[in-house]
Amino acid sequence: MLLDASQSQLVLVDYQARLIPSIFEADTVAKNAVRLGKIAKLMQVPIWGTEENPSKLGENLPDIRALCQRTLAKMHFSAAEEGLGEWLRAPAKAPQGNARSLPKHLQKPAAAEERNSIVIAGCETHVCLMQTALDLLEDEFEVWVVTDACSSRTERNRDAAFDRLAGAGAELVTTEMVGFEWLRTAEHARFAEVLSLIK
Repeated sequence: MLLDASQSQLVLVDYQARLIPSIFEADTVAKNAVRLGKIAKLMQVPIWGTEENPSKLGENLPDIRALCQRTLAKMHFSAAEEGLGEWLRAPAKAPQGNARSLPKHLQKPAAAEERNSIVIAGCETHVCLMQTALDLLEDEFEVWVVTDACSSRTERNRDAAFDRLAGAGAELVTTEMVGFEWLRTAEHARFAEVLSLIK
């Protein structure tokens, strides 16, 4: 199964100013998160951010915050506990046509376009990212964890989270894998722009 840009959403978890300096391979991880966000923008994939206890840990890095449509401030480690799932679910569309065309009991809201593939990356992998991802899996989203845009304070904690997430059914991918799967072909109109971000 490959990622489909039209079915995807991107969630960038807690790349916060006061947290990032203590993160293993922080520079690489933050650069990949920005690259991922820019690719998502080119491919018209919605981008959401989260910030854990921002009054203490600060806002997300400016380059990351600027890419997000909305940013969820939270106190729970899992953003799903604070309403992220509602952001990710498409709202039902209003019924179409003349209100008198069908009896009221037969009128149903039109199904909205679902984007159930959640591409997620962030810090700390073994806490906020993992708890959010596990809750999203439980809520029947497909979850794709972008490993080269994730980290924790220690490599061991990060890797333990990857093992647990894979065992729970999340797909482990890289920034390049996501970009090329969203493109699917070198003939895509955005191919050159995405390639320039990846190289």
